[in-house]
Amino acid sequence: MINMQPHRLRSLIDARAIVWRRTSRFLISRALVFVVLLCSGPIATDAQTRRPRSEPQSSHLRSTMSPEEREMVELAIAVVCLERRKDPLGSVPIDEMQGRPSLPVLSPEAVAGAERAQRLLPVAKTLVSNSLRQLATRYAFTSVRGANLKLSQALVRIRAVKMIEPDMDSRDNASVYLRNPHTITFGTIFLAGLPSDEGMISVLAHELIHIADGDSDSLQILFRAIANRAASLTALTIRGQKAEELTCDLVGVMAARSYVAASPSYEPLPRRIARSVAHNCVEIDEGDEDHLSPRSTIRALLALDPSLTRELVSGRDERAPGRSNR
Repeated sequence: MINMQPHRLRSLIDARAIVWRRTSRFLISRALVFVVLLCSGPIATDAQTRRPRSEPQSSHLRSTMSPEEREMVELAIAVVCLERRKDPLGSVPIDEMQGRPSLPVLSPEAVAGAERAQRLLPVAKTLVSNSLRQLATRYAFTSVRGANLKLSQALVRIRAVKMIEPDMDSRDNASVYLRNPHTITFGTIFLAGLPSDEGMISVLAHELIHIADGDSDSLQILFRAIANRAASLTALTIRGQKAEELTCDLVGVMAARSYVAASPSYEPLPRRIARSVAHNCVEIDEGDEDHLSPRSTIRALLALDPSLTRELVSGRDERAPGRSNR
């Protein structure tokens, strides 16, 4: 669910709590402390070299960013938000959506948005399935026991989604109800606030990943692997539900970028790419317990996908070397 307010549907379905057990230092004898200090070097080294089977890691993924790469990400964020302001089809920032009055389901803007979402749903399902397969390979998810079956089941759930349901009360949110996994519900304000195909595909992809995960949390290992990498690159804290939300956003960006590649136009490449995340160009940058703040979300996504960052800054299509869309 893309949540523009400090609450989230999924927390009503599956609340999670993490309990940290601490041992009081007053119960540890001086002799035991001495032994631990003597052994800490070998123990720490061994812990760093072993990884639990449930947390796959791909050896070719970098875990830090250079100062130059960090600067490039910030430049790309500036490009995204500048393009949004210049773009006739630029998404409305989510903090602006929150302040808008509700739209009736049959208002022209909501009807146009619902029709666009329904038209793009089959395309989005294909792009999301492809992107999910790519991430499963990149993050070694398929090396985990039972993961191939979980991935297959997730793809089946994606294919089963058929309907877009406009809802006035949902306002600036999109959501899925796992008791009805064939439908994506869109608030009418959100439908009206996403006038581009790229922006709509990004949000459709986000919700499709929630459905793909299902009520058994079958993709949680993949979510954690992606969140761990994003956290190491950005120094953001990304745990629990935030890991799932970030992965949904990452698939949204990937799906939108694939859509851009498959549908060439004379529009500038950075503008079309920016549409996938431009709704996060907020003035009031606040997160909640389930979501990173909107601008932190853009930062994490660009850190995870450096080629996208370079395309935004340079205007050159890295999928077609030597070609410029700017």
